[in-house]
Amino acid sequence: MEDVLRSLGFLCLGSRMKRIGEQLQADTQRVLDRLDVRIQSSQYPLLAALDRLGPLPVGELAQSLGVAQPGVTRSVALLAELGLVEVNPSEDDQRRRIVSLSRNGRRLVEQAKREIWPSIENAVADLCADLSGPLLSQLAAIEDRLAATPLDRRAERITTP
Repeated sequence: MEDVLRSLGFLCLGSRMKRIGEQLQADTQRVLDRLDVRIQSSQYPLLAALDRLGPLPVGELAQSLGVAQPGVTRSVALLAELGLVEVNPSEDDQRRRIVSLSRNGRRLVEQAKREIWPSIENAVADLCADLSGPLLSQLAAIEDRLAATPLDRRAERITTP
């Protein structure tokens, strides 16, 4: 059967990238399931951000990941229930909530850095090894260009041949 997204080229680039992302997340989840890890693959970036950047307000955590705040709020609530993050009011503004890794969260991240993330990263690198062109650079360029000029503005600017 024809792969319609593939055949439509740039018209469906976003849908293709989403499809690839969903496949990579599903495959990563299967790796995590074999290792008996209790969280979803989509929640690891949140833990990684807290590990790299330290405690953050929910809004800044969402910004650091480039995702919507409501999704981060839901993930934070789930991770707090699992005892992997702690949420406390900000000292300077009681309305802001600061998210930080708990002791168990730090342990999980350290385990992930040793046992999980390298294998997933290597698997993705292997998947991309013989592709021509610098895929990561190309994706970064696409993200930068979209940030500079969103697709809707590009569509207004470019006329159909």
